[in-house]
Amino acid sequence: MTGPLRVFLTHNPEDLDAYYGRAMPALRDVAEVVTNPTDHDLSTAELIEAAVGCQVIVAHRATPGEGALFAARPDLLAFLRTAVDISTIDVTAASTNGVLVARAGPAYVASTAEIALGLLLDVARGIGASTSDYQRGADPPQRPGFQLRGKTAGIIGYGLIGAHLAELLVAVGLDVLVTDPYVDDVPEPLLAVDLPSLLAGSDIVFPLAASTAETRNLIDADALAAMRPGATLVNVSRGELLDEAAVAAALDSGHLGRLAMDVGRAPDQRPSPELAGRPGVVATPHLGGLTPENADAQALSSVEQVEALLTGDVPPRSVNADDAHRLRRWWERR
Repeated sequence: MTGPLRVFLTHNPEDLDAYYGRAMPALRDVAEVVTNPTDHDLSTAELIEAAVGCQVIVAHRATPGEGALFAARPDLLAFLRTAVDISTIDVTAASTNGVLVARAGPAYVASTAEIALGLLLDVARGIGASTSDYQRGADPPQRPGFQLRGKTAGIIGYGLIGAHLAELLVAVGLDVLVTDPYVDDVPEPLLAVDLPSLLAGSDIVFPLAASTAETRNLIDADALAAMRPGATLVNVSRGELLDEAAVAAALDSGHLGRLAMDVGRAPDQRPSPELAGRPGVVATPHLGGLTPENADAQALSSVEQVEALLTGDVPPRSVNADDAHRLRRWWERR
């Protein structure tokens, strides 16, 4: 028989409170919990040292799962991400070392679609900038914005977020174009078009495609040139979808009228400071899923996965279950 399952949470204190402030009792009911002993996100070297004796790592999105970790911690059975994105996890290395990798469920859909609408409202009307000026006691300059009703929005990628966002945009009064190579039909009043037609016909463009090798720099110089002069770009998906140099050049030329973003190529997928600091750009530091509803759901998804480990079941949303030989040996010893 083996001892109790020890679970290491990588979340720094602020993130630990945001994600596990309500879910911690449920996790402690099923496992011995060890928390990040520092006030910051751990490097791989720090994580290797801190997670000694732990069979499971529950990792915040800011914690990479590098090959060195899986090789250095032979007692590690599973690396559970409390997010859907696993692009910073070396799944191949985890599989080679027999470590299970699993992700959280997509509980962020409504929260992310809502922040996309919020960013659009802000960049369209200068809400944040005018509020900041007024709070400082300054007389805000007149910031001419634009009305959303009657405009056309283009959504690139009709997945869960794209579908939810489309409903919100229609409710506000926008016409909505959609392009997705994997989706043939969209409900009325949405209109499915090809990418060139969407770029040419949209006042606002939302790139919501999955981040893959094919979609890297999807919004490049050619795509920006194909957009309407003065169009607005809103990115809440992944920073890799934008060619940032091309976006900066389009802003400088005035061809791209406005930019709002919650993601970018800075650490933890935050907007890049070079773009975020430009006048008129609205940038939030990757807050799309940061709501209690989403945080609780993602934290509880890890509890569900730990419970599955304890009952001899493959955890939901595992990505390499066939290669998890450490876990199978652990089950055999119990």
